[in-house]
Amino acid sequence: MTRKASPSFLEFFAGGGMARVGLGDGWTCVFANDFDPLKATAYRANFVDSGASNGDGHFHQGDVWAIDSDSLPSADLAWASSPCQDFSLAGARAGLSGGRSSAFFGFWKLMQALNAAGRGPDTIVIENVVGMLTSHDGRDFAALCQALDDEGYRFGALEIDAAQFTPQSRPRVFVIATRKPADALAGPSPFHTRAVRAAHARLPAALQADWIWWGLDAPPARNTDLAATLEPDDAVSWNTPEKTRALLALMAPTHRAAVEVRVQSGQRAVGAVFKRMRNGQQRAEVRFDGLAGCLRTPRGGSSRQTLLVIDNGQVRSRLIGPREGARLMGLPDAYVLPGSQTAGLHVIGDGVAPPVVRWLAERLLEPLVVSKSASLAAE
Repeated sequence: MTRKASPSFLEFFAGGGMARVGLGDGWTCVFANDFDPLKATAYRANFVDSGASNGDGHFHQGDVWAIDSDSLPSADLAWASSPCQDFSLAGARAGLSGGRSSAFFGFWKLMQALNAAGRGPDTIVIENVVGMLTSHDGRDFAALCQALDDEGYRFGALEIDAAQFTPQSRPRVFVIATRKPADALAGPSPFHTRAVRAAHARLPAALQADWIWWGLDAPPARNTDLAATLEPDDAVSWNTPEKTRALLALMAPTHRAAVEVRVQSGQRAVGAVFKRMRNGQQRAEVRFDGLAGCLRTPRGGSSRQTLLVIDNGQVRSRLIGPREGARLMGLPDAYVLPGSQTAGLHVIGDGVAPPVVRWLAERLLEPLVVSKSASLAAE
């Protein structure tokens, strides 16, 4: 057998298809699903209605528990960005037993059925928030690793902040599991963070034995910042001066001083502002490091992100827009967003950053597919 021209993948909890964007045209999506109507609409607008070669048949809108494994095609890779709210440090931390994150088990039931039929994917990627590593004192992560181990997969985790690729602070955990020889892809990595090492140390010895320290290198230094993603000043709506003053009044002295330094400089500066509760008080916190904070859905654990723009001694503020959020995710401007701001932010805030997926694909996932094809050719 020779190597396939285009490796195939299944995308579960696909959202607006951001993992698909990251994998790129060199991969073929043979099945995708999502339950959320807004995300399904965005997915179709970008990959189905736009004339995707697979047509509408490859996308399934609905509950993952209702999918019949017999209807799934075989594929090289399964990608699952399962609902993260119950793992999130901003949520209730219900873990794998939570109503939303338990959707993972609907996905896993399908993987078990495919494996039993001899059609399971050789490689699986599970993406989630960093809180997955410590949920229930690490027991949820251990349960995930045990599930992978029981199906014959070796596995390892990487914590990657999208800030290394795009100007948004967005740390996420990627668990990459495979049944193919992978020793050549093991090695040191800057993505073996303290949280990942601690999660590994908490695992039972039997699971540690099947752990792979994926040797993913760091990308080149990012060359864009928050300001580069913004729409022109005259093309957006600004808060009233009264609203901006109220925002500044919520800042602690150190944050207010950071604003004042930039006012006095007379130069243009762009900051990202979050409102948070600190010691029972609402506070506005601003960062001027060229990064936006982590984008979230409108109903997420933090308020919608605000921009603070200082120019010629004048301070103005406004909410970040969906297209700007899409750029912060690393999506191209050709990506079709929903019509309303709320819907657009909902789709974006739950997604995975495509540049991170592309780096994973180039350095790990595609070499694994080559490894698979080489092993088949030798048989």
